[in-house]
Amino acid sequence: HVQLVESGGGLVQPGGSLRLSCAASEYTYRTNCMGWFRQAPGKEREGVAYIYTGSGSAYYADSVKGRFTISEDNAKKTVYLQMDSLKPEDTGMYYCAAELGGDAQWCLTGTIPEPQFGYWGQGTQVTVS
Repeated sequence: HVQLVESGGGLVQPGGSLRLSCAASEYTYRTNCMGWFRQAPGKEREGVAYIYTGSGSAYYADSVKGRFTISEDNAKKTVYLQMDSLKPEDTGMYYCAAELGGDAQWCLTGTIPEPQFGYWGQGTQVTVS
C-alpha cells in the first residue's frame, strides 16, 4: 500500500512560481508512473504531468508544456512539480498519484487511463490570482 502526501500549494500572483512535493511511503521498482493531476471548480480532473520513475523521462499536457517540470528524488521517495509562469487558469486542487507495474510508453505518451493510478494523495490547493 502506497501512501502519498502532497505539499507546497498556496496563493501566488500570475507569472509567479510554486513547487509542489509528493512524498511516497514507499518507492519501489513497481512504482512505475507517478503523476500530477489537477481539478478546477466545475471541471473534470486532468493529468498535467507524468514521470516514469528512474528514467528521467516525462509527459506533459499541452496546457503546461514549457512551464511545468516534473522530477523525482528517489532517495527521498519524493516527486516534485515545479510550476513557473503560472496563470489564473492553473488554479485548482493538485493531486499526486501512483501507478504500479505499468509500462513506459503508456506513461510517457500520456495515454495511461486515470483509473490505472491506484494510489492518490489528499491534494493541495493552488490559487493563481
